[in-house]
Amino acid sequence: MPERETTLGFEASYATPAEVRRLAAPQVYIVSDVRLYRDGLTSVLQSHLDVIGTGGSGDFLEEIAGLHLDVLLLDVTVRNSLQIPGRARQIFPTLPVVAFAVGELERDVLACAEAGISGYVMHDGTAEDLVAAIHYALRGELMCSPRVAALLFNRMATLSNGSVTDLAHAPLTRREREIATLIARNLPNKEIARHLRLGPTTVKNHVHNILQKLNIHRRGEVARLQLHENRWRVDADTELLYGPNDAAEDYMSHRTSV
Repeated sequence: MPERETTLGFEASYATPAEVRRLAAPQVYIVSDVRLYRDGLTSVLQSHLDVIGTGGSGDFLEEIAGLHLDVLLLDVTVRNSLQIPGRARQIFPTLPVVAFAVGELERDVLACAEAGISGYVMHDGTAEDLVAAIHYALRGELMCSPRVAALLFNRMATLSNGSVTDLAHAPLTRREREIATLIARNLPNKEIARHLRLGPTTVKNHVHNILQKLNIHRRGEVARLQLHENRWRVDADTELLYGPNDAAEDYMSHRTSV
């Protein structure tokens, strides 16, 4: 009796269309608000993946609704990017989402994990890294460094113990307000360090704390939250962030300037 015909390692009678597509070339949709990114990634990835569509963060849901999609590829720099996985899973509940251009801060990686992102590539990653992350995500695996793995395990342990320290709504220190003001003026860390006569690592650590306390993910959002010099808000309410004696200091400063 002749052997049963097989397709891509599966018996033809058992292989579903979804399995055949995944093994042949994962079907990917790219979400980015920058057309150059979408076109460039399509050109680079097309030899490895089946890029079946691209779109911006505002219209992608309508476009993917009628597609046979394996992976959503997400530019994490788009506005409200961390809400996109949840929106996409309203249509495809088990859809893997792989993010690219992820920042180097630990909180960026944790934010991706908490948003339900299945895999990620840092902002300096290569096309090969992106393809690998997609294939890992399709297998239900995460490609990450041992350091990130330890970070995720520590986060899980913290959550299970109910001992999360929430820095959001915590007051900015005087130094953090100085640095936040310079960030709002679009100064890079190197210029901030030179201006304040601080080390680059010190500035980087302050920026990390500022983003946490303001409950934002990108430094470009700092200017949006500035009410006026040295005052900041963390949400839609009018709550202001002060240090321990800042209200008195601001009052005295105002009296002196009058």
